[in-house]
Amino acid sequence: MAVLSEKAHYQMLVVEDEPTALSALRKYFLRQGYCVDYAREIEEAEAMVAASHYDIVIADLRLSFNYFTEGLEILRFVQQYSHGTKVVILTAHGSPEIQRSARALGAGAFLQKPTPLPEIAATVSRLLELP
Repeated sequence: MAVLSEKAHYQMLVVEDEPTALSALRKYFLRQGYCVDYAREIEEAEAMVAASHYDIVIADLRLSFNYFTEGLEILRFVQQYSHGTKVVILTAHGSPEIQRSARALGAGAFLQKPTPLPEIAATVSRLLELP
């Protein structure tokens, strides 16, 4: 008899432009029992948030070489259009100022890359108040 994970009903959106990081996050959280969608750019992420409800969004801060804080734009969009959705910002290009901005905008967590997947999962569980 298969036991359905209590995480299976949690909807997650991963927003990451780097294929290796996206694949790792997606596979890891699928194995943990989450329902995982993904987007590679800001417009795609915003369309998905507008069309579906996500319990949590994990967004890379920088999705292109032209603009450095798309993750903050995604955070603003989620806060405006998806009340109750938690947001984790991941970045290899963070600064204390950007971290303060993310917190002020309502980010649940701001993690520096590389952060081990189990640590990201623990942060997600904490934000979703899972045991």
